[in-house]
Amino acid sequence: MSQYHIKNLQEYLQVYKKSIDEPETFWAEIAEEQFIWHKKWNKVLSWDFTKPEVKWFEGAQLNITENCLDRHLITRANKTAIIFEPNHPNEKAQHITYAALYEQVCKMANVLKAKGVQKGDRVCIYLPMIPELTVAILACARIGAVHSVVFAGFSATALATRINDCNCKMMITSDGSFRGAKTLNLKQIVDDALVNCKDLETVLVVKRTGEEVQMEIERDFWLEELLNEASPICPAEIMAAEDPLFILYTSGSTGKPKGMLHTTAGYMVYTAYTFKNVFQYEENDVYWCTADVGWITGHSYIIYGPLCNGATSVMFEGVPSFPDYSRFWQIVEKHNVNQFYTAPTAIRALAKEGKNYVEVFKLKSLKVIGTVGEPINEEAWKWYNEYVGKHKCPVVDTWFQTETGGIMITPIPYVTPTKPTFATLPFIGVQLALMDDEGKEFKGNQVAGRLTIKFPWPSMARSIWGDHERYKNTYFSTFKNQYFTGDGALRDATGFYRITGRVDDIIIVSGHNLGTAPIEDAINEHEYIAESAVVGFPHEVKGNALYGFITLKETPPNFNLEALEKQINTLIATHIGPIAKLDKIQFTEGLPKTRSGKIMRRILRKIAENKIDELGDISTLLNPDCVDSIIENRLV
Repeated sequence: MSQYHIKNLQEYLQVYKKSIDEPETFWAEIAEEQFIWHKKWNKVLSWDFTKPEVKWFEGAQLNITENCLDRHLITRANKTAIIFEPNHPNEKAQHITYAALYEQVCKMANVLKAKGVQKGDRVCIYLPMIPELTVAILACARIGAVHSVVFAGFSATALATRINDCNCKMMITSDGSFRGAKTLNLKQIVDDALVNCKDLETVLVVKRTGEEVQMEIERDFWLEELLNEASPICPAEIMAAEDPLFILYTSGSTGKPKGMLHTTAGYMVYTAYTFKNVFQYEENDVYWCTADVGWITGHSYIIYGPLCNGATSVMFEGVPSFPDYSRFWQIVEKHNVNQFYTAPTAIRALAKEGKNYVEVFKLKSLKVIGTVGEPINEEAWKWYNEYVGKHKCPVVDTWFQTETGGIMITPIPYVTPTKPTFATLPFIGVQLALMDDEGKEFKGNQVAGRLTIKFPWPSMARSIWGDHERYKNTYFSTFKNQYFTGDGALRDATGFYRITGRVDDIIIVSGHNLGTAPIEDAINEHEYIAESAVVGFPHEVKGNALYGFITLKETPPNFNLEALEKQINTLIATHIGPIAKLDKIQFTEGLPKTRSGKIMRRILRKIAENKIDELGDISTLLNPDCVDSIIENRLV
């Protein structure tokens, strides 16, 4: 039996049992067998959730880039590590081998050192999805600098907040970025941000779009010129297991963004192990995650997890709709992609355009298709399964968070049975619980509650940068001695888990706790509905009532507003019960979303409550313009 690569359900059950009964022995064996270390650990795990303090592989010494790069040079030097697929299909794709990536990372690391970056310094990376993004991240890790990647779509204000919060010493950016038919001037955004960032010393600029940009003397440098002069040899800095690896900010949908701090050894072990199993990766496979590296999915499942396994990982600069809605499927065919991992938001957007764009492609290379970022509704799951997976690829509906570092609940393809809308079972070593409001655990199956984790896992964030008290209060104060995810979940009769949405998306209507995700799933089954968001608003009889914001795929023939509203509430009543019917239904052209594609229900709640002066900063939204339209047409 292989603990590292699980191939059947019996193995999963045996390995899972060992990981729960003997967690320290289990993770020590995985760490020792699969990775290289300068020094072994003295202690596998010490933890105290009351502080909270967690340490994995204490005393160990390593460098994560030696596990991502150096060790592969013996057997995989000429294997492709990164396939870079540019925004425009007319631009040639790049195949970067492990040997070439190693050399580029060493050169970049030497540039960082020459510009004064030392172990422990923070480096902000604000780049599009180009190879230099991967190189910059690994170069930071090579010399022990802490990388803080900010999605290259955030505003100057949001960027400045993140730079200042962790006191970044250097910025790595580009002149601009291509995104579909648009060209964005990233350097100008950086310049605007740095007006309010007095401590940042150096800006390295990648040439990508040829945009004309301002370069400040003694602060700004073209990266290409520096790389040409740099040595291709850079010994890896020896790091302690619990040394910081990176800071990644949550989107800040409520309050100040939280800089989640991830450390080195545990994160490496867990992300590599989950990648291998969740995607059933084999040596010659081509894997593609469509996420942006600005999010945890990109960190863990475009860079660190795949490269630790010697995988070939596709990095895509563009968007699924450019030049048309067949772009994803063209890339799958072009590179013979075997594992495809994307967001439900993308699936719904593609499904909305119809099946014609995907049906013309055979997609024979695909073996596993996955989803990430939010719970997937049943209609999107079935469309994905039918038209992309062709009913032959398992759909792995994964759940995890920036805070967890790696995937926590997921089917293992060809091992775990799948079920639409269910993330199914906890991953190896993950001990879940469902809690009631009084802090008591629900035992058995067919229960719903607040999702917590009872025992540490290696890739969990160790703190919020500069604010450990906030970390404690946010994640460890709600339930004693447990990590509270902030999500609600239900466990069905077979023990499968389904995420029902954030706990603040559970609305009490006439004494009934209603999760918004199942209501939205029901609404989205209607043939003319693209997506929906349900929020609560005060009601003098029920306490709260439900307000639905709904986007149509198209205007139905012989459109009758009243008839459509009745059909929607009939669907809800059929799936959940009459108590969950919507009191108000507003049809919208779009819903406000974060850059990662999550619907900003906080904004919709304020609109439903008629508190439009409390919306806060909406500049970092993907589509801030739609908010004005929703406000203008709101139902009062």
